Amino acid sequence: MLHRERSTDWLRAASLDFDAYVAERVGVRDRWGVPSRVWWYTSGEYYLGSLVLRHRLIDDEGGGHIGYHVVYPWQRRGHATRMLRAALGRCSRVGITRTLLTVAPDNVASLRVVDRNGGVPDGVNYEGEARFWIDTSDQ
Repeated sequence: MLHRERSTDWLRAASLDFDAYVAERVGVRDRWGVPSRVWWYTSGEYYLGSLVLRHRLIDDEGGGHIGYHVVYPWQRRGHATRMLRAALGRCSRVGITRTLLTVAPDNVASLRVVDRNGGVPDGVNYEGEARFWIDTSDQ
Protein backbone atom coordinates (compact mmCIF):
# COMPACT_ATOMS: atom_id res chain seq x y z
CA MET A 1 0.00 0.00 0.00
CA LEU A 2 3.02 2.21 0.00
CA HIS A 3 2.70 4.73 -2.79
CA ARG A 4 6.22 4.71 -4.19
CA GLU A 5 5.28 7.07 -6.99
CA ARG A 6 2.39 9.50 -6.94
CA SER A 7 2.82 10.52 -10.57
CA THR A 8 0.12 9.75 -13.11
CA ASP A 9 2.73 8.98 -15.79
CA TRP A 10 1.71 5.32 -15.66
CA LEU A 11 -1.66 6.33 -17.16
CA ARG A 12 -0.09 7.76 -20.32
CA ALA A 13 -0.37 4.41 -22.11
CA ALA A 14 -4.10 4.38 -21.40
CA SER A 15 -4.61 7.67 -23.19
CA LEU A 16 -2.66 6.52 -26.24
CA ASP A 17 -4.34 3.11 -26.77
CA PHE A 18 -6.91 2.28 -24.11
CA ASP A 19 -7.86 -1.13 -25.55
CA ALA A 20 -4.23 -2.28 -25.49
CA TYR A 21 -3.78 -0.85 -22.00
CA VAL A 22 -6.75 -2.86 -20.72
CA ALA A 23 -5.71 -6.03 -22.55
CA GLU A 24 -2.33 -5.98 -20.76
CA ARG A 25 -4.01 -5.78 -17.36
CA VAL A 26 -6.93 -8.20 -17.60
CA GLY A 27 -6.80 -11.48 -15.69
CA VAL A 28 -3.91 -12.97 -13.77
CA ARG A 29 -0.58 -11.61 -14.99
CA ASP A 30 3.01 -11.87 -13.83
CA ARG A 31 3.83 -8.65 -11.97
CA TRP A 32 6.82 -8.22 -9.65
CA GLY A 33 7.72 -11.83 -10.48
CA VAL A 34 4.52 -13.30 -9.01
CA PRO A 35 1.02 -13.99 -10.36
CA SER A 36 -1.13 -10.92 -9.67
CA ARG A 37 -4.51 -9.55 -10.59
CA VAL A 38 -5.66 -5.92 -10.81
CA TRP A 39 -9.19 -4.61 -10.30
CA TRP A 40 -10.33 -1.12 -11.17
CA TYR A 41 -13.04 0.40 -9.05
CA THR A 42 -15.49 2.73 -10.73
CA SER A 43 -18.74 4.51 -10.06
CA GLY A 44 -20.53 5.01 -13.34
CA GLU A 45 -18.02 6.74 -15.57
CA TYR A 46 -15.74 7.73 -12.66
CA TYR A 47 -12.52 5.95 -11.73
CA LEU A 48 -12.32 5.55 -7.94
CA GLY A 49 -9.09 3.60 -7.63
CA SER A 50 -7.53 0.21 -8.07
CA LEU A 51 -6.52 -2.84 -6.13
CA VAL A 52 -3.75 -5.40 -6.76
CA LEU A 53 -3.77 -8.91 -5.34
CA ARG A 54 -0.48 -10.78 -5.47
CA HIS A 55 -1.13 -14.52 -5.33
CA ARG A 56 2.25 -15.03 -3.62
CA LEU A 57 4.58 -12.72 -1.76
CA ILE A 58 7.57 -11.42 -3.63
CA ASP A 59 10.92 -12.63 -2.25
CA ASP A 60 11.45 -9.65 0.07
CA GLU A 61 7.75 -9.50 1.08
CA GLY A 62 7.72 -5.81 0.14
CA GLY A 63 4.23 -4.55 -0.55
CA GLY A 64 2.57 -7.63 0.90
CA HIS A 65 -0.25 -9.46 -0.85
CA ILE A 66 -2.57 -6.51 -1.45
CA GLY A 67 -2.05 -2.96 -2.64
CA TYR A 68 -4.73 -0.36 -3.26
CA HIS A 69 -5.32 3.31 -3.81
CA VAL A 70 -8.32 5.61 -4.03
CA VAL A 71 -8.09 8.83 -6.03
CA TYR A 72 -9.22 12.25 -4.92
CA PRO A 73 -12.11 13.27 -4.57
CA TRP A 74 -13.27 9.72 -3.70
CA GLN A 75 -11.05 9.39 -0.62
CA ARG A 76 -12.43 9.26 2.92
CA ARG A 77 -15.73 7.73 1.84
CA GLY A 78 -15.09 4.11 2.85
CA HIS A 79 -14.06 2.90 -0.61
CA ALA A 80 -10.63 1.60 0.47
CA THR A 81 -12.16 -0.27 3.41
CA ARG A 82 -14.65 -1.99 1.09
CA MET A 83 -11.97 -2.65 -1.56
CA LEU A 84 -9.70 -4.33 0.97
CA ARG A 85 -12.59 -6.37 2.42
CA ALA A 86 -13.42 -7.63 -1.08
CA ALA A 87 -9.77 -8.52 -1.73
CA LEU A 88 -9.54 -10.47 1.52
CA GLY A 89 -12.44 -12.61 0.35
CA ARG A 90 -10.57 -13.35 -2.86
CA CYS A 91 -7.40 -14.35 -1.01
CA SER A 92 -8.73 -17.66 0.26
CA ARG A 93 -9.96 -18.50 -3.23
CA VAL A 94 -6.37 -18.35 -4.53
CA GLY A 95 -4.93 -20.26 -1.55
CA ILE A 96 -3.78 -17.38 0.66
CA THR A 97 -4.73 -18.19 4.26
CA ARG A 98 -2.64 -15.45 5.92
CA THR A 99 -2.57 -12.15 4.09
CA LEU A 100 0.29 -9.68 4.55
CA LEU A 101 -0.30 -5.95 4.20
CA THR A 102 2.33 -3.24 4.48
CA VAL A 103 1.61 0.42 5.18
CA ALA A 104 3.78 3.52 5.35
CA PRO A 105 3.72 4.62 9.00
CA ASP A 106 2.56 8.13 8.06
CA ASN A 107 -0.38 6.85 5.98
CA VAL A 108 -2.98 7.31 8.71
CA ALA A 109 -5.94 6.65 6.39
CA SER A 110 -4.53 3.30 5.23
CA LEU A 111 -3.63 2.31 8.78
CA ARG A 112 -7.32 2.82 9.67
CA VAL A 113 -8.42 0.76 6.65
CA VAL A 114 -6.20 -2.16 7.72
CA ASP A 115 -7.40 -1.87 11.32
CA ARG A 116 -11.07 -1.90 10.23
CA ASN A 117 -10.36 -5.10 8.33
CA GLY A 118 -8.75 -6.88 11.29
CA GLY A 119 -5.05 -6.33 10.62
CA VAL A 120 -2.76 -7.67 13.35
CA PRO A 121 0.52 -5.68 13.70
CA ASP A 122 3.77 -7.56 13.04
CA GLY A 123 6.58 -5.03 13.32
CA VAL A 124 8.22 -3.10 10.50
CA ASN A 125 9.74 -4.33 7.25
CA TYR A 126 13.14 -3.40 5.77
CA GLU A 127 11.59 -0.35 4.05
CA GLY A 128 10.22 1.02 7.32
CA GLU A 129 6.63 0.04 6.53
CA ALA A 130 4.33 -1.34 9.22
CA ARG A 131 3.44 -5.00 8.62
CA PHE A 132 0.01 -6.48 9.33
CA TRP A 133 -1.41 -9.97 8.94
CA ILE A 134 -5.05 -10.88 8.39
CA ASP A 135 -6.33 -14.45 8.65
CA THR A 136 -8.17 -15.21 5.42
CA SER A 137 -8.57 -18.95 5.93
CA ASP A 138 -12.31 -18.66 6.58
CA GLN A 139 -13.17 -15.84 4.18
